[in-house]
Amino acid sequence: MIVTITGSAGFVGQNVLKYLKSSFNTEILSIRYFPNQNIDFETDAVIHLSGKAHDLKNVTKPQDYYDANFELTKQLFDGFIRSNASVFIFMSTVKAAADSVDGILNEETNPSPKTHYGIAKLEAERYILSQSLPDNKRVYILRPCMIHGPGNKGNLNLLYKLVKKGVPWPLGAFSNRRSFLSIQNLCFVIEELLQNNSIPQGVYNVADDEPLATNKVIELIGESLKKNPSIWKINTSFVKFCSKVGDLTFLPLNSERLQKLTENYEVSNSKLITALGKPLPVQSEAGILLTFQSFAK
Repeated sequence: MIVTITGSAGFVGQNVLKYLKSSFNTEILSIRYFPNQNIDFETDAVIHLSGKAHDLKNVTKPQDYYDANFELTKQLFDGFIRSNASVFIFMSTVKAAADSVDGILNEETNPSPKTHYGIAKLEAERYILSQSLPDNKRVYILRPCMIHGPGNKGNLNLLYKLVKKGVPWPLGAFSNRRSFLSIQNLCFVIEELLQNNSIPQGVYNVADDEPLATNKVIELIGESLKKNPSIWKINTSFVKFCSKVGDLTFLPLNSERLQKLTENYEVSNSKLITALGKPLPVQSEAGILLTFQSFAK
């Protein structure tokens, strides 16, 4: 099977490409959005990872999200329909369903994204699902939560650096449960979707089995460093005030980052596990420990 991957230069793309190389003939498709372009290819399967990620610095123009995440996906999917390829996997995001979660997010949740990033991804999902498919084609839309793994440079890396420097964790008074996704589990899921044509098409949340509290994440960083991290339980109202100050200055803590670090965002993967008919290979704590251990190298 020939598998074509877009977005192979990113963190997820590099890992997916490496993971699949031993089982498939992989090809890289480097594309960007241009109006009125037709995208044609000869392949057996398409994994569409390319897109515009959420910008924490808020410097991205809104239209950039719609061009990269909706318009380009539409062009690529149209090419898939015209082609002989049999499988299309679109990497969406849980943010296409909800920016905040009350309870546990599942695929039945009525989507209500608030950001241009999430709205553009949802528009791409709806376009894909609105198209009629020939019987020989399968389409999967994956909604991963926060992905981590060796080479990741996101918020987990920032937390790791703080603990490594001995900086106390000041958000210990916040209690939360947050779902994460090991890159190994994501790669495993993608391989299963490519190989097993009995897995039903549709939209799937992708998350590790067990959510983790941010305080637990700090403890696991300490475990990876073989040190006891200092967790301070500072009054939550004062912390929120400081984050608002950070919105107006260059402080490392702002409102959006505080929300990401302390919010409840629990994602159910039960639909996916039922469809796969087998468990994910990496457990939550083991996967995140592997990520932290990679930061030391």
